[in-house]
Amino acid sequence: MTLYRPHPPRAVALLAALLLPALLVGCSADQPDTRNAARPKPSTSGVPSPAPANIEKIASLTGCEADIRMEADELREGVCKTSRGNWIVTTFPAEKFKQTWLDTASMYGGTYLVGPKWAIGAKPAVLKQLRTKVGGELQQLRSINDPAPATSSPAT
Repeated sequence: MTLYRPHPPRAVALLAALLLPALLVGCSADQPDTRNAARPKPSTSGVPSPAPANIEKIASLTGCEADIRMEADELREGVCKTSRGNWIVTTFPAEKFKQTWLDTASMYGGTYLVGPKWAIGAKPAVLKQLRTKVGGELQQLRSINDPAPATSSPAT
């Protein structure tokens, strides 16, 4: 017989962050933040080096003042809404938390812009625009309902 164990608050907060719809977000800044924020340096590919894992800096680089909606030991989450679209910026204190978050998010599928200790969720067109500002890599996550890609077997 197993005893019921209540979920620790951190686990509940992480689960809540993963289940909230990415596009039902809002913050109210269409104008870039004028604070002094270091811009990521462009690389040879024309995409800047990834931004630091700080919601306020990432939001500033993308022309938004993020509305922080979650602060937990495992992650921080801020939302942006501008005339260009809506997005969620999630930062993590360690890569292991980001990887756990991405693994869980893959259940739902979608495209994310991912950098060191951060991820941004939005529509793919918005993510492509944001990538020119904050760097990172676009990652397409397969949902559990997506069929597996066709595989070819080597000829014998």
